[in-house]
Amino acid sequence: MINVMIVEDDPMVAEINKRYLSQIDGFQLAATANSVDEAIALLKKEKVQLILLDIFMPGKLGLELLAYLRKNELEIDVIIISAASDLERIKKALRQGIVDYLIKPFEFERFNAALTTYLEQTRMTDKRDSISQQELDSFLLHREEAVIGEELPKGLTKDTLKQIWDAIQKLKEAPFSTDDVANVVGISRVSARKYLNFLKDLGILEVKVIYGTIGRPVYQHEYNSGRNT
Repeated sequence: MINVMIVEDDPMVAEINKRYLSQIDGFQLAATANSVDEAIALLKKEKVQLILLDIFMPGKLGLELLAYLRKNELEIDVIIISAASDLERIKKALRQGIVDYLIKPFEFERFNAALTTYLEQTRMTDKRDSISQQELDSFLLHREEAVIGEELPKGLTKDTLKQIWDAIQKLKEAPFSTDDVANVVGISRVSARKYLNFLKDLGILEVKVIYGTIGRPVYQHEYNSGRNT
C-alpha cells in the first residue's frame, strides 16, 4: 500500500480528494494537512510515499513544500492538484520532478488515471534493478503526456498533438525544423509551428532561430531530455 498525504486548505476539496482516494486500490490515507508548515511537521512523524499537493494556501505556497522535499532529498513523490494553470508555475513544478499535475476542477476519471498510472510505474520500478529501453521510453512518454494535460489552447487538438508528439519521437535524436515535423505529420508549417511552440512553452522543446543569408529564418528544435531531472 502507498501511504498518501493530502495537503489542501479547502476542507471541501480535501474531503473530495479523500473520497476519490478511497475508491482506488493500492492507496491509503496517512495524513492530511491544511498548510505547508503542518505538512512538514507531519512528515517527521508519518511515513509517506506520495503527496497530493495544492499550490495556493495561506502562508507558504505548495511549491515551497516541494522545494523542501527536494532540498532535503526526501524520497516522496508529488502530484499537484491546483487551480493554478499558468505555464510558469507548471514548468517550475515539473522542473522539481512532480509525477503529475491536475488542474481544478477535474473529474474522478482524471484523478484515477493519475494515481493508477503512478501505482503501475511504482510497481514496475520497485520490482527490479534495471529496465529495458522500451519500458523506459513508455515510462517517460507517459510523464510527457501527463504534462500536456486535459485542456489545450484554443485551436489545438489532442489528435494532432499526438501526431506531433509521435513525429518528435522519430526526429528527436538530432535538431529538427518545423518543416521536418510538418512533413512527417502531413500538416502545414504554420499549424506545426503552433504545436511546437506549445511544447516549447511547456519546456519539452528548446528552440534556436538560425538566420540564413537568403530566405526566412529556420527554427531548429531540440528535445529537452533533461527536463525532468
